[in-house]
Amino acid sequence: MILHKVLLVDDEEDIRKVGHLSLSRVGGWLTVLASSGAEGVARAAVERPDLILLDVMMPGMDGPATFQELRAQEATASTPIIFMTAKNQKHEVESYLELGALGVIGKPFNPLTLPAEIKKLLPPS
Repeated sequence: MILHKVLLVDDEEDIRKVGHLSLSRVGGWLTVLASSGAEGVARAAVERPDLILLDVMMPGMDGPATFQELRAQEATASTPIIFMTAKNQKHEVESYLELGALGVIGKPFNPLTLPAEIKKLLPPS
């Protein structure tokens, strides 16, 4: 799978800033940001990213609820989604994968290796 555009949905401004630098400069991808689940759903419908990185713990619509909304939209029903979370105990990771997530990346993440971690989770192109 080849990525051109990635949507990062996270309520923490610092994570969005570091994530944007990592994804755009290290990964070489066009990066779109959203600060909430609702904004992420709206931006995804318009931007049509190749991949969505989704925070689990957000106020209002959390990651799993946002995931369900993204799956309900025709535009994003099959867009690969990777959860990013500090809640990455085995049973939690299993529940995210059961939802249909492509994978889970732990937070805090290393901005220099984040694109490589993402590539490891992508299906072969």
